[in-house]
Amino acid sequence: MADDPKHIETLLAIMARLRDPQGGCPWDLEQDFSTIAPYTIEEAYEVADAIDRNDLPALKDELGDLLLQVVFHARMAEEQGAFAFADVVASISDKMVRRHPHVFGDASFDDAEAQTANWEQIKRAEREAAGERDASALAGVSRGLPEWQRAVKLQNRAARVGFDWPGPQPVIDKLHEEIGEVQVEFAAIAADPDDGEARTRLQDEIGDLLFVAANLARHAKVDVGAALRGANHKFERRFRAMEALAAADGTRLEDLPLDAQDAYWERAKRGE
Repeated sequence: MADDPKHIETLLAIMARLRDPQGGCPWDLEQDFSTIAPYTIEEAYEVADAIDRNDLPALKDELGDLLLQVVFHARMAEEQGAFAFADVVASISDKMVRRHPHVFGDASFDDAEAQTANWEQIKRAEREAAGERDASALAGVSRGLPEWQRAVKLQNRAARVGFDWPGPQPVIDKLHEEIGEVQVEFAAIAADPDDGEARTRLQDEIGDLLFVAANLARHAKVDVGAALRGANHKFERRFRAMEALAAADGTRLEDLPLDAQDAYWERAKRGE
């Protein structure tokens, strides 16, 4: 079975060979949980990118890369005697059954909202069983999430107890207010570039601005990550078009003043 590429045992055997101190891969042997973690995050984003592009062949490959990350972490844990890949599979299988009593048990819910509330209750019970005593509505929101995603999760948790804007317009008003506060700090820095306190306040105000922007996306039911990925793709597409237009005119963007570069930007936009 281990020689059949259709079975997970083959991948597990490959990873064990790569991590073998006798003849394994030097790079793989040097890694630990902390050095592999950034690759794990990167591969998850590659999966999301393939989905955004509706590229199913790429999705197949990216899911394989992501699976490799799980296998890599599990192998390192097994070497330490902590757990193995089979334990990871058993853990998530048990969790899915436990968290879906309406599918694998006798529970029933009137709608998705009730089911979500029950899901959170189960998660809270799991945390308590593990010894966690944090009773806050914000308990369990991972600090390892990308900050934009954590912001939305914190906002959603607060909204469940009624702490939320009644609609998008107050959030838009707050966004304008935060922009004004950012402008105040920029003015303070312009007046005194060495004002360290103003720079600290500026960082704080920009953080508030981004937090409110995430809240606006949440109220609009827009995924912040998808929106930002779209903006990045748009910028990259238009900038590359600018470079191509400039090259066709026999020049380079870096040799042009900003107003000329802006003209190419507008041409790139019109070309879409």
